[in-house]
Amino acid sequence: MNKSDSERIASLLEKRGYKLTLKKVEADLIVVNMCSIRQSAVNRIYGLDPKFKKLKAKNKKLKTVLTGCILKRDKSKFRKIFDSISYFKDKNRLSVKPKYQNKLSAFIPISNGCNNFCTYCVVPYIRGPLVCRNYKEIFKEAKNAIKKGYKEIWLLGQNVNDYHSPITSTENSVINFPKLFKMIEDIPGNFQIYFISPNPKDFSDELINVITNSKKFAKHLNLPVQSGDNKILKRMNRPYTVKQYKDLVKKIRKKIPDIFLSTDAIVGFPGETEKQFQNSIKLFKEIKFNMAYIAKYSPRPGTAAFQMKDDVPIKEKKKREKILRKFLKK
Repeated sequence: MNKSDSERIASLLEKRGYKLTLKKVEADLIVVNMCSIRQSAVNRIYGLDPKFKKLKAKNKKLKTVLTGCILKRDKSKFRKIFDSISYFKDKNRLSVKPKYQNKLSAFIPISNGCNNFCTYCVVPYIRGPLVCRNYKEIFKEAKNAIKKGYKEIWLLGQNVNDYHSPITSTENSVINFPKLFKMIEDIPGNFQIYFISPNPKDFSDELINVITNSKKFAKHLNLPVQSGDNKILKRMNRPYTVKQYKDLVKKIRKKIPDIFLSTDAIVGFPGETEKQFQNSIKLFKEIKFNMAYIAKYSPRPGTAAFQMKDDVPIKEKKKREKILRKFLKK
């Protein structure tokens, strides 16, 4: 999503007469589009300060701008590093014609924000509530990308399968995510469709049937589980059980046996016991994911989990991450 936002920011800057340079030393303007999902991403922004000072010593005209997902607590510190902090908050920003950076993949945002409020996540506080894009705009952007020869259409959203178009179709029917997927699939051309990230709670039978019958679905699915323990899932405000998740995976694999299945998992969430962590291992052993993005829990100010005691030592978090990666490799 940040890559997609950056492509739209680049497009707006070109309209204002800016030209891209690949050498920072030549730049009159550097825009940094940050992410606040993990503390490590925030720390990388602090690391830019000495680099900017060196660049400004060589080029007095250089201006630096910070945008993207910025927590309130970080803003005052970042003001010392950047000339300005600007928010790309135009309500029509998803409609800005992008300057695609990739010759193969077209990143197409279909929504922005989220209503789920998972207790560890800052997205609803930074990006705001779920706002869905007009299905006609999405269709037009996809059609233009395919016409230009793009081979991968990536439909993006913080909760992509919770999509509902703000306008109805000509037959007055509501366009949900499965219907949008089918519309894009019906565009003539040789291309594949990917989508990220879906929430297991919104993965309907209608969507399973659509991707099963699709000739253009890439058969690549990231289905975040986050934990293999029901109590931890509840503390995370993930509204499904381990059994419901496993049943969903079985249903998908039964219809699409050769699907590439990846997931997201967090280790060391507040209160996670050794036994609860073992439940995550058990899930990994059982499901045999093709890939997993494993994160060590880090407290994010402003989230509900920030009020919980971060009682799993960092050494233990690292150990659990290592163990889970070991089972993933197997």
